[in-house]
Amino acid sequence: MNSIFFPPEWYPQSAVQLTWPHPKTDWGYMLEEVTACYVNIATEILKRQKLIVVCHDAGLVRYELGNKTDLLHNLILVELPTNDTWARDHSGISVFNKGKKQVYDFTFNGWGLKFASNFDNRITRGLFKNNVFGRDVELINKKDFALEGGALESDGKGTLLTTTECLLSPNRNSFLPKDGIEDYLKKSFGLDRVLWLDHGYLAGDDTDSHIDTLARYCDEHTIAYVKCEDKDDEHYEALSKMEEQLKSFTDYQGNPYRLITLPMAKAVYDEDNERLPATYANFLIMNDVVLLPFYNDLEKDNQAKKQLQKAFPTREIIGIDCSPLIRQHGSLHCITMQYPEGFI
Repeated sequence: MNSIFFPPEWYPQSAVQLTWPHPKTDWGYMLEEVTACYVNIATEILKRQKLIVVCHDAGLVRYELGNKTDLLHNLILVELPTNDTWARDHSGISVFNKGKKQVYDFTFNGWGLKFASNFDNRITRGLFKNNVFGRDVELINKKDFALEGGALESDGKGTLLTTTECLLSPNRNSFLPKDGIEDYLKKSFGLDRVLWLDHGYLAGDDTDSHIDTLARYCDEHTIAYVKCEDKDDEHYEALSKMEEQLKSFTDYQGNPYRLITLPMAKAVYDEDNERLPATYANFLIMNDVVLLPFYNDLEKDNQAKKQLQKAFPTREIIGIDCSPLIRQHGSLHCITMQYPEGFI
């Protein structure tokens, strides 16, 4: 029996974190548009759970949330300097260690030194200094290892699902070989095994194929994943190989996973005609609902919602237009981080 428990996303939650856009983030040129998207996501969270918002100007965030005064009892505002807004990757990662509540503070180095991260790398410490977490929650310094939340999928039963492309990228933890990284993950998260996906990517993705863009645990027996049906699409071969590998995996009891396909999002391009990484796998599981990114494509959006409902029959699936988010190469799950019950 492992002494460390890495809760899956469907484990009861106390709060979700957002890091709010401001003019000095990469959102500066489209701030009004992306803020409206953040307000929509924040509203759905505030209706149900506590919401931590890391921001530059608490008064401005209150103003932007507008007439949501009936929900603001669930709002926790913390003013801290930030480089950008990808909370999934710069936030702490929660575990239970012999029953103790701990938040791991890994190094966030801008997805392998691609972008500035000096402020974002200090956000978790800043939240502790501002007494956001409960008194019985410990901050555990893990700055010797670069790791982002979007790279990890836990089944809550001792299995981690991740990608070799991300965790073995040279600018993260090149001082360790693959077996060394696997050993580190097992010890840190109380794992019995790590399932490595060797295939699958999305054009325009800056994260080196985070698992949360491709394949997600929905429960300990079920994985939802992106399937490409179009043989002319550049992703077809890699995602087909990913599908075959997923079919070869077994759950913690040794049985094949129940696999649920999510449609490949319609191709979206930026102003330079570069493809953007729109994906329906980037959903957020909450206590009673699942927030699903939509991309202004009625047919594909509805198809994704219908498929995901199969994985979450007792939860409402709420679609939110995340077209603004993919303009900076991320989506709904990328901007959120959940904390387990009792942590906030």
